[in-house]
Formats: sequence, structure tokens, C-alpha cells
Amino acid sequence: MAQKKTKQADRPVYVVGGCRTPFLKARGNPGPFSAANLAVQSGRALLARQPFEPDAFDEVIIGCVMPGPDEANIARVAALRLGCGKHVPAWTVQRNCASGLQALDNAAQNIATGRSDLVLAGGVESMSHAPVLLNLLMVGWLADFNRARNVGAKLKVLTRLRARHLQPIIGLLRGLTDPVVGLSMGQTAENLAYRFNISREDMDAFAVESHRRLAKAQDDGLLGEIEVIYDEKGHFYAHDDGLRRDSDMEKLAKLKPVFDRPFGMVTAGNSAQVTDGAALLILASEAAVKKYQLPVLGRITDVQWAGLSPSQMGLGPAHAMAPILKRRALTPGKIDYWEVNEAFAAQVLACLAAWQDADYCRSELGSDNPIGDIDRSRLNVDGGGVSLGHPVGASGARIVLHLLHVLERTGSHRGMASLCIGGGQGGAMLVERDA
Repeated sequence: MAQKKTKQADRPVYVVGGCRTPFLKARGNPGPFSAANLAVQSGRALLARQPFEPDAFDEVIIGCVMPGPDEANIARVAALRLGCGKHVPAWTVQRNCASGLQALDNAAQNIATGRSDLVLAGGVESMSHAPVLLNLLMVGWLADFNRARNVGAKLKVLTRLRARHLQPIIGLLRGLTDPVVGLSMGQTAENLAYRFNISREDMDAFAVESHRRLAKAQDDGLLGEIEVIYDEKGHFYAHDDGLRRDSDMEKLAKLKPVFDRPFGMVTAGNSAQVTDGAALLILASEAAVKKYQLPVLGRITDVQWAGLSPSQMGLGPAHAMAPILKRRALTPGKIDYWEVNEAFAAQVLACLAAWQDADYCRSELGSDNPIGDIDRSRLNVDGGGVSLGHPVGASGARIVLHLLHVLERTGSHRGMASLCIGGGQGGAMLVERDA
């Protein structure tokens, strides 16, 4: 059931700038950037363009799911490194895949209610740096070894060391598995494919189209929110590097299912890529816009969070977007563009199917009639998580930032951004700009 929205003050919330790093595909080894470094590289370019100093922010809010051991409260680490100064408070939020969206929501609430006027907010994730942990057997063995008081005692403990003690816990795999229902995120996508009769061909076609759209966006220079970043060796990164320009149905059909072998349909090719990246936005009150004469990219006009069964978590966008439409007396046709994060091709297709299913809308969404159809030509027009990746802490901020750029370049008025969230939730944000 959708969370009820609390009434906020009438102060408008403006997005006055934003940028992101390229999204870099994880390829086995830790990538060139830690999460904190990604956040700083994204923020440094953004703040350098502003007419105010970094210490003018009232606060810094960043979403991150898996910060490294040297990145506790990563928002504070990034804020200090960006020159915001010791007097600007900073805090980190975590709502799984929507952590970046959560940061924007918190920033917007504080501006709307008068607590803040200028906030740096967004998300970051370096999934290639996800921790590899010791299992409990090994932790216990180390404790015994450290307690041993002499060489003889330590040798005795050493004789108890077995291969099973050395079996690591892969933090990323654990993090992508729901501990309540015991299903991986990919298995929940398989559930939705079965429930809504989504075929392997449907999923693969969606994936091919995602790559095609991203390739066109890169070729046409439509991703201006990306800043070039540099690693410690002087190498530069200018584009989302998970793009597969040669992706086609024949190649995807050869891939084996990953999450439900051998009979499943969700593959690495029709799922979001494991990726590193950051996206930061500047949110401002009307007073801050006037004080610094800031250009307005758009307004955040509504936000909704929803909960549902963890086993069906991919339907979160359908649950979160519906209350916004109802509250604003809107139909899908009144939304000019949509960004629904592509965790899995099956998951996005299931959301589209759910809104056209009368029984689902009535029983799960409380709507007497089907909510309606989303025009696929206005959904994720420049690709999505399947083609450019899904760094979980950053994606919520990325889709809002890119949606605002799409509205700007097309001269459009209204857009909706939404994500499914591991654990059985959904988040959605309505943004508008003067067309």
C-alpha cells in the first residue's frame, strides 16, 4: 500500500544544476575510483560553475548503499573534500536502489519547509569496490588466534584452520539478495516475467533498444550532464562504457539464464549492468535562486514512496507513480517523458503491463480502472540501466537529472522518474519546468 504524503509548506523547490560521472562497468577487479572519489569528481566540476562558494550550502545529502571502510558518512567525506567547510553539515542516506532519489527527497523536504535554501544532493556507488568479507568461522578462528598467549597456543590454533574458514562472503551478491524472502533481485524479475507472461524475446528486444538509444544519445551529444573524470594515472573517462553497439537479438539469444537455471529467462544481457558512478544535483529555494541569479533547470513538484512484497519488488514504480497521478489528477498521457530505471528488462515491462491489467490495478493499486499505457517512445528515450548501468546509490539522482535535461531539450513541461527498490519498495518523483 502506498505511503501517504504529508503536507508540506508551499515553498517551491528548484533544481538549478547537476552533473554526473560516466557510468563505468565493473569488470572483475576494483575499478579506478572509490565511491568518495567519484562523488568528489562529480561535485568538483559542478561547483566550479556556480556563482557561490561551496560553503554557501546549508547541507550536503548523498545516497550510497555500500561505502568503503574509509568512507563512513560518505556525504561528509565528499563535502569536506569539495571545500564546503566544517560548518556545512552532511549526511548519508540509504534506501537501496533509490538512495539517490531519497537524498533528493530529503533535500526537497528541507527546502519546502524552510529549513534549507541551498542543498547539494545526489548519489554515488562504486559497486566494483563492494566488500569481500570473512565468514563467521574465520572471524571466530582469528579471535581464538589473537587470544592465544604464546607460540605453542598459537600453533595449536593453527592446526584447526581449514579450507572452509577461507571461503569469502561476496558483499555484492549478499546485497542483491533479499534476506526476508531469500530471493535474489534477478529471481524476483523471473517472478514478474511469469506473472505477466513476458517472453525472453520481449526482454531481449527491450535490451537491444536500450543499447540502440544510448548509442544514438552518445552520437548526437545528448548526454551533456556527463563530466569527464580522470584517474590517478592520468587516464580519462568520458562516456558510459557499458554500451554494446553490436547488441542484437541473435547475440542475446545465446546467453544462458543467470538466476533460474536452466529454465529462466533473465540473463546478463537483459539485466542492468554492475557499475560505478555518481550523480549530484543542486536544489534551491526561490530566495536562493534570486540571491545568486541561478538558472532553473526545473522544479520538484511531488514525491511518493510505496511498499509491496519483496518477491515482486520490480513492480515498485507502478505502485509509487500511481498515487502521484491520482493526487495531481493526471493521466499517463499528461506526462511528457518518463525515466523508469531499468533494473531488469522484465521488471520495466511488468510495470507497463500492470498498469494495463484491470485486475492488478483494482486489487493492488486501488484503482477501479486500468491506469493506462505509457508511450514507449517517451520512456527512457536515451537508454537506461540495461545499457548504461545501475550504480545503485546513484541511479535515482541520475534519472531525475537526465529527465530534466530531456524536458529542457524538447521544450516539454512534465516528467516522471521512478525506480524499483530491493526489499519491496518503489519511489517516484514528478518534475516540471516551464515549457
